[in-house]
Amino acid sequence: MKISASDARADVLRRSLRSRTVRALGLALAGLCLALPARAQVSDLVDRSTLRVCADPANMPFTDEKEEGFENKIAALLAAKLGLTLDYTWFPQATGFYRMTLGSKRCDVVMGYVAGGDPVLNTNAYYRSAWVLITPKDGDLADVDTLEDPRLKGRRIGVVAGSPPGDLLSRNGLMSMARPYSLMVDRRFESPAEAMIKDINDGEIDAGILWGPIGGYYAKASPKPLAVMPLVKEKGDPSLVYRITFGIRPGELNWKHQLNDFIQKEQGAINRILLDYGVPLLDSHDRPIEQAP
Repeated sequence: MKISASDARADVLRRSLRSRTVRALGLALAGLCLALPARAQVSDLVDRSTLRVCADPANMPFTDEKEEGFENKIAALLAAKLGLTLDYTWFPQATGFYRMTLGSKRCDVVMGYVAGGDPVLNTNAYYRSAWVLITPKDGDLADVDTLEDPRLKGRRIGVVAGSPPGDLLSRNGLMSMARPYSLMVDRRFESPAEAMIKDINDGEIDAGILWGPIGGYYAKASPKPLAVMPLVKEKGDPSLVYRITFGIRPGELNWKHQLNDFIQKEQGAINRILLDYGVPLLDSHDRPIEQAP
């Protein structure tokens, strides 16, 4: 997850985005697989001895080639639980990502995909998060939890160009003072999120809006304390809250069942990984999840 331009609009959005029905035959086959060893349960896959993950090589905090992102850590946990060797197909999350990875069967799972996002088959969601408003923790905007707050009038607010929060800034009369940051960049050389955090710390802007996992991660690493407020109270479309799933090829119902089983059994471990990276987690009622079992 990385929110791509297509994810942001389609998902929504959804980064849109939402659900499918598993057929009775698929469920029956998946049920039979429960009695088989882990290696035998990945019968949908091209390579049954390896967990082949499709990932961006430079998209922290999600993934990178050093396997330092939180999706890398979740993939490692999944591989260990399945008893499979972990392997990656690296490709930038931009135009052509699906075609060159899942679509060409070079790999078998994308570790972060907005629920409902075409053209993949989504698993159950393994976390919910939202776009967040980031401000200096000791400032007068630290407790602002909606873009309708009158204290934002006349403030300089950073926003990713073309992202869903831009619509809400316009609706609330905040766009004239907004500072845009690029959405589609080569993350090997540019990091709009880090640039936005620096501008907040330097006083160049009063606040910034980022996708939760990105904002939470870089705010946590900030040299100055920052407040991170999930924007869950916005009215109307687009919603700024999303469910994130694994993405696989359509029709691979057996593999979907296997991944759903992993999510159910390992949700606590997954949450611990996400919280360690500063991801603002939300429960089904948009309340923050601050601890994992």
